[in-house]
Amino acid sequence: MALEIGDEGSSQKTLFEELGGTEKIRDLVEKFYDIMDSDPRALGIRAMHAADLTEAREKLFMFLTGWSGGPSLYIDRYGHPMLRKRHLPFAIGESERDQWMLCMVRAMHEINMEESIVVRLAQALWSVADFMRNKSESEPPQT
Repeated sequence: MALEIGDEGSSQKTLFEELGGTEKIRDLVEKFYDIMDSDPRALGIRAMHAADLTEAREKLFMFLTGWSGGPSLYIDRYGHPMLRKRHLPFAIGESERDQWMLCMVRAMHEINMEESIVVRLAQALWSVADFMRNKSESEPPQT
């Protein structure tokens, strides 16, 4: 289901349109992974990824494009995202969620998204990131 922005009864734009389409989403994803790969505050989530981030970059781009209301690139290639199920092999708690959000919000600012869009997108992504949590905070970190 696409996220729509606007008042009821008006012509609503999807978040995809508000963001600026595939080019802006591609910029966001590239910056997100550049930050994850270089910011020491993201070491926990960086360690969950392969050394080569090419596939992760493409999958997140495809997912965000469809999730925001654009073409369903991810679903067309891989089927339903089943995000929680796909992330179960990774111990994701509040720290990992927060690291992911740190990278995403920082990326939004670095590609100069309008602040109103940053707020809307961050709120929507927070719900998704929080849903990925699958470990209690009292569990010791996996090594």
